[in-house]
Amino acid sequence: MTIVKSVPSERLYRGKLVKSSEITMVSESFYETTGEEAVIVRNVDYCKVRLNSTNTDHITIKALTKVLIVPDIGQIDEEFDEILIDRGACVELRFCMGLWYIMSSDGLKIS
Repeated sequence: MTIVKSVPSERLYRGKLVKSSEITMVSESFYETTGEEAVIVRNVDYCKVRLNSTNTDHITIKALTKVLIVPDIGQIDEEFDEILIDRGACVELRFCMGLWYIMSSDGLKIS
């Protein structure tokens, strides 16, 4: 199992310098976001991705397996404590005023 980070990047988030990467490829059963632009989950049966609002406010998650997405605080779309996406699905999320919002998705099945 591995986590591979692409090109390193730095950006200001809430007045702090966040060091991350543009894209992270995850093959672990659990991953917490670190400010990257995108996460691709692959080569694992199931992965729980925790959205970390202290360093991430915009993220795209591409699932090549089953992925459970959970926020660190608040809910997703003011309604959901978690969302499950299946193989092939992709979802873009933004953090705003204490909540995560789905901005775009393809084939998202909310459960």
